[in-house]
Amino acid sequence: MKTISTLSFCICLGTLFVSCGHQENGKVNRSGQSTEIIPVKVISVSSQKSSEDIFATGLLTTENEAIYSFKIGGVVSKVLVEEGQFFKKGQTLALLNTTEITAGYEQARLNSEKAQRDYDRAVHLYSDSVYTLEQLQNTKTGLDIAQKAAEAVAFNKQYSQINATSDGFVTKKIAHEGEIVGPGTPVLAINETDDNNYILKVGVTDKEWAAISIRQRAVVTLDGYPNKSFEAYVFRKSLTSDRATGSFQIELKTKLGDVKPATGMFGKVQIIAAQNHSLPVIPYDALIEADGNKAFVYTTSGNNKVKKVPVVISQFDNQKAYISQGLENIREVVVANSSYLNENSTIKIIQ
Repeated sequence: MKTISTLSFCICLGTLFVSCGHQENGKVNRSGQSTEIIPVKVISVSSQKSSEDIFATGLLTTENEAIYSFKIGGVVSKVLVEEGQFFKKGQTLALLNTTEITAGYEQARLNSEKAQRDYDRAVHLYSDSVYTLEQLQNTKTGLDIAQKAAEAVAFNKQYSQINATSDGFVTKKIAHEGEIVGPGTPVLAINETDDNNYILKVGVTDKEWAAISIRQRAVVTLDGYPNKSFEAYVFRKSLTSDRATGSFQIELKTKLGDVKPATGMFGKVQIIAAQNHSLPVIPYDALIEADGNKAFVYTTSGNNKVKKVPVVISQFDNQKAYISQGLENIREVVVANSSYLNENSTIKIIQ
């Protein structure tokens, strides 16, 4: 009985010691809030000019893409160019077999000549009062119809071959020799290179799209020419998003000089910001609970206390964050031990 009483007394005494020790280390005040002092480092909020240049990637093409075809149908006789081959304005690129076309042309010519003879005869007969006026007029109508038919066949005969309307190169050979094609059936896909009119097509976000202006200056680099950069400017902005990617297309007219790259070549562009403006800058380590372009920071509020402030991030640059909203009239932020803080914390600023 005496042993149990002694053991109970020891347990109570130990509990008392532990409780006193906990209160001494944790420094709990009467309200139950921790008064532990947390050492922190702070840094002054600075301002820097933010260029906000826009970077994007895309594929190179030309301003004028076209599909060449025959106006009339027939059998393809020759395709005189291959994929990737350059051509000059006026150069013949493809031919139809003209056997049937020539026969039709000769037939129309002969019909026109016969109608002319019939009309000449009708004029003489009418002057001799053998033909009536109606018969003369009908003969004249037949002549007009035959002549117009001959003109139509002659016009179509010109389009039994494809001639280049400008300098360019073949991107795809669609039809081949011996194939039967109809009027307007694609034969060649081409890109025109008059005036060196290359275009880089890139995709940007909706925010970037809104910040870009027509004729805004840019710099383009191509993977095929890694040691060269080319001047460019924004030529066209798409008014609808791409259904597959959700991005908005921007077209940049690129000045390549003597360089003749292949279409489809991968390119990178830096679209130069229209104007620079100053933004508050803080270290990346000062941010807590970052989610997209939103985060929080702690700032000192006097009496060794801190205040949690929401901020909006404009952009990142190495280890710095540019803040567009939230740091107005704030001079310094916490950069060390901020993850251990709350608005009831007591701090001690250390160097």
